[in-house]
Amino acid sequence: MSTEPLLRIEGLTKHFPVRSGLLGRQVGAVRAVDEVDLDIAPGSTLGLVGESGCGKTTLGRCIVRAHDPTSGRMLYRRPDGSVIDVATLKEKELKPYRAEVRMIFQDPHSSLNPRKTLREIIGEPMRVHGYGTPDEIAERVGDLLERVGLRREYASRYPHAFSGGQRQRVGIARALALSPRLVVADEAVSALDVSVRAQILNLLMDLQEESGLGFLFVSHDLGIIEHVADVVAVMYLGRVVEQAPTEELYRRPLHPYTEALLSAVPDPDPAAKRHRERIKLLGDIADPANVPPGCPFHPRCVYAKDECRADRPPLREVGGRRVACHFAEDLDLRGVPGPEIREVTA
Repeated sequence: MSTEPLLRIEGLTKHFPVRSGLLGRQVGAVRAVDEVDLDIAPGSTLGLVGESGCGKTTLGRCIVRAHDPTSGRMLYRRPDGSVIDVATLKEKELKPYRAEVRMIFQDPHSSLNPRKTLREIIGEPMRVHGYGTPDEIAERVGDLLERVGLRREYASRYPHAFSGGQRQRVGIARALALSPRLVVADEAVSALDVSVRAQILNLLMDLQEESGLGFLFVSHDLGIIEHVADVVAVMYLGRVVEQAPTEELYRRPLHPYTEALLSAVPDPDPAAKRHRERIKLLGDIADPANVPPGCPFHPRCVYAKDECRADRPPLREVGGRRVACHFAEDLDLRGVPGPEIREVTA
């Protein structure tokens, strides 16, 4: 695996204007993504977690340039080793990038055109990018269907003929049509039942092992993220508040928000429940159009002090990890016990 990141995000910001009045004058902005820094390595999976409304999906859409960033840089390393800033590319210049960076959408029902067959849906990216002749595209569609566990003859059918899990497999086949180097999976399994969810996750991991794909896996389910991710970034109100290798973050979080999220992860050992209490955060996530001063998490944080209310903590290095908390070194926060600890308590 290359030591150079496939995609490096520096200070990425996306604000949506709030307008009012007859003239539509801007009176504010929704800070959906606010100065985010991330690295995604080739062949690895970066898990992105947080509550609904924290900016996860908006960040993913900025990466594929479905949204134009307000500011910041997205440095993408091409196969020839050259680096381009995707955030500054014009629409016509994005075509090669969009062939190499694809997205799996959250809803397998609304993301597939009901008036097109699977052959047309999966083959559309290849036609747009001039993949080959119609016969070559049809052959490739059949190969992709088989690769994601569907039968080749399904190519002539329409999306309504398939279950949710099968439709999600079609979405994965479409994302893989152009042999991308990076895939943004936005809540790719959240709408599926547990048995189908496991099949899809194992499929994605197998595909990554076969072709060296990089993944940005967006989810609110920390159990899934623990299973698939190499590195985890935790978002709150549009900002990354903690980033660390998966095992380190789960065993010993450094940010109080991460601790609260981990307390909601179900424990498979019933006897261990008495040792772990669910941390219930006070209030709701703040309005991203009216972010509190200081640390955005301080109104809900039981460890907050005056410094937290006055100064916003930067995302800084602490023990080889990155965390945005003034008191990360002083807090002794609870994580999720590892398998060896669970065996002892059993």
